[in-house]
Amino acid sequence: MTTLHPTAIDGVVTTELKRVGDERGSFGEMFRRAWFPDTDWTRLQSNHSESAAGVLRGLHYHFRQVDYWYVVRGVVRAGLFDMRPSSPTYKVATTVVLDASAPRGLFIPIGVAHGFYALTDCTLLYFVNNYYDGTDEYGVAWDDPDIGVDWQVSGTPRLSARDRNNPRFHAIAPENLPR
Repeated sequence: MTTLHPTAIDGVVTTELKRVGDERGSFGEMFRRAWFPDTDWTRLQSNHSESAAGVLRGLHYHFRQVDYWYVVRGVVRAGLFDMRPSSPTYKVATTVVLDASAPRGLFIPIGVAHGFYALTDCTLLYFVNNYYDGTDEYGVAWDDPDIGVDWQVSGTPRLSARDRNNPRFHAIAPENLPR
C-alpha cells in the first residue's frame, strides 16, 4: 500500500513507495492513477530527463497539466512555489528531496511552479496528464527573492537559456496567473 503525504503547498503530495527485494534486485510500483482520483489521466504522457550534478531546471508551471515525478537515479531537490491566487497556500514555497535510494513520487498540481536542482547526476521520470504541445509552458525565475525557494545551491547552477530568462514573479500580471 502506498501512503500519500501532504507538503506545505495545497495539493502537492509525496507518495511513499515500497520496494520488495531479494538477491536478484527489487520491484516496486511508482505510479497508479487511483492515487490521484481527482485528476484526469486520459491523456497520459511519460517523459525522461537526465541531468548532471549542478543543473537546475525551472521554475516551470502549467495551466492544463499536472506532473508526477519519480527519480530513478541520483538525488534532486525539487523547488515548488504556489502561483494560484485561489489557493490557501498562495505564494508558499517549499522544497522536497527526491532520492532514488529512498523511492517516493511527487505530485504537482496545475498552477504550482516547479523545478529541480540536481544534487548528483540524476535521471527523472515524470508523468503528465496532457500531451506536450508547447502552448502550456511558462516559467518564473528560480532565484526570485520574492518567491524564496531555499535551493541550498552552492556556486552557480547550470541553467538553460530559457530558465535564465524567466521573469520575476512580480512581473507576471495577476490575470496571467493560474487559478
